[in-house]
Amino acid sequence: MPGSARADRPAIPVSHAPRLLRALVRADEIWLVMLAACVGAGAGLLVAAMTHATLLAHRLLFMATGDGRISGLDRLEPLRAVLVPVLGGLAFGGLGVFIARYVPGRPVDPIEANALHGGRMSLRDSAIVAIQTVFSNSVGASVGLEAGFSQIGAAAGSRIGRMFRVRREDLRLLVGCGTAGAIGAAFDAPLAGAFYAFELVIGTYSLANLAPVALASICAIGVTHLLHSAAPGVSVTLPASLHLNDYLPVATLGIVAALLGVALMYCVTLAESLFRRSGLPAWSHPAVGGAVIGTMALVSPSVLSSGHWAMRIALERGHPTGWVLVLLALKAVASSVSIGAGFRGGLFYASLYLGVLTGAAFGGGLALVSAAAPSTELCALVGMSAMAVAVVGAPMTMVFLALEMTGSLPLTVAVLVASVISGLTVRRTFGYSFATWRFHLRGESIRSAVDVGWIRTLTVGRMMRRDVKSLCATTTIQAARHAYPLGSAQRIVLVDGGGRYVGLLQVPDLYAPDLHAEDADGTGDLTRFAQYRDVILLPQMNVREAIARFEQSESDALAVVDSAESRIVLGMLTEQHALRRYSEELDRTRRELAGEGRLHARL
Repeated sequence: MPGSARADRPAIPVSHAPRLLRALVRADEIWLVMLAACVGAGAGLLVAAMTHATLLAHRLLFMATGDGRISGLDRLEPLRAVLVPVLGGLAFGGLGVFIARYVPGRPVDPIEANALHGGRMSLRDSAIVAIQTVFSNSVGASVGLEAGFSQIGAAAGSRIGRMFRVRREDLRLLVGCGTAGAIGAAFDAPLAGAFYAFELVIGTYSLANLAPVALASICAIGVTHLLHSAAPGVSVTLPASLHLNDYLPVATLGIVAALLGVALMYCVTLAESLFRRSGLPAWSHPAVGGAVIGTMALVSPSVLSSGHWAMRIALERGHPTGWVLVLLALKAVASSVSIGAGFRGGLFYASLYLGVLTGAAFGGGLALVSAAAPSTELCALVGMSAMAVAVVGAPMTMVFLALEMTGSLPLTVAVLVASVISGLTVRRTFGYSFATWRFHLRGESIRSAVDVGWIRTLTVGRMMRRDVKSLCATTTIQAARHAYPLGSAQRIVLVDGGGRYVGLLQVPDLYAPDLHAEDADGTGDLTRFAQYRDVILLPQMNVREAIARFEQSESDALAVVDSAESRIVLGMLTEQHALRRYSEELDRTRRELAGEGRLHARL
């Protein structure tokens, strides 16, 4: 349902900004950039609020010392480690029942919003997602906050854009700005935040979009620094340079991380399937998942929450290779069970931690067989990036994140190599990122945030001509010639006595010199001339489906009927018109991606 803020439910009306401000934003690019900065600042504020709320919950529920980052603790009180996820899962299940009853439908995420809905998102529904994400993380579910961060940041951009009644392409841009601010603030990495928006939410990079997206990310990070909510940095010792023979293990690590990332996505799907087939009521699934997670937390608290602090410890202090493999298995199972049980959250943070563990285990193994192998720290950071690329699908985001985390150019080159190989491996073996895999499981065909909503709205019903020339199939040839002299029409729709479609008649066929003898006197009916009897178009078909039907039938025009069963004729569509409209929309989309459409509109 393109244009809706939430699937299967109409959008809530939005109040608008003063007319003068709306005119300024629509007329001058500078004002749009300033609006993007406000979106970024708002996203930073929301990220800070969610982060502080989660850390406070950790201190209260788990009695965590320090700032409340439970994944970095050596141990937790056993009773709390188990009871908090279980009781929290029960509460979360009850909250889910309440939401399903009073707020029905499915929230639209930023990628789907930009691909299908022109950037329209519901702020209320996104706030619910953000609250569920904070709740899940607070009770120890092994999910990341980034899903809530990006959801609420993007929704804020969408709401502000709709308040100013910006154009469709500008609304999609502001959704990207909100996401850039959220991710940039989450990692204290402005370039990573900006390219996350370009790669995943906007769908492409263009020079015209750089200023608003980059400024939104910078403003968000500025807000988190002012509120003392910036993500702590990582201190890792890295080599000053890499040798040529270091790149073979780096490339191999990219393949290993990619395959493990694909396995993780399959494990999430398997966990969801097992919970569905368990026979347990849906509201109890989070409690069961919480029991599994809590039990594993007795072995290591690093399985709890997003794992951000556990990742930092693994990078800075390291672990024995055997223990790294144990932590890798525990975290992978915990993340799969958490999402499979219905907790709300993302896999970005989890993929980073799992990638660090994968790289550390890989580096530890290399150290056993070669004294000249790359350092474990280097392998850990390369594995972090490669795993995240496999799961999230944003290679340049991870390249810039590695650069901003460490400031190491040699590492950045190694990350680029591993990220490219990881992305290529996933495309060849699996074909989806985690987000697009979820769309695939729902039956959606979108693979990115590139705007394809126009394809679904450009339907046969909108393109067809309704003034159709028609005749009853029992009409005689002589009567048809009298009604449609040669040159008066090109084709006619034949119908039966009830107005149901019979076929298409090419008018020149009535005047062909080689008519059968029984038709020469003009007394025969038109049934013999009917073509494309079983080839029809339906009004709900989109333009791509219509063009495919033209190609299959090798016809230059087809009738449009209300349904395949009743076959009541509604109109006619020509292949030429469908191709022209398709080309016009493709050209408009190309100009929007290059930023030309916005410039032309302002001129």
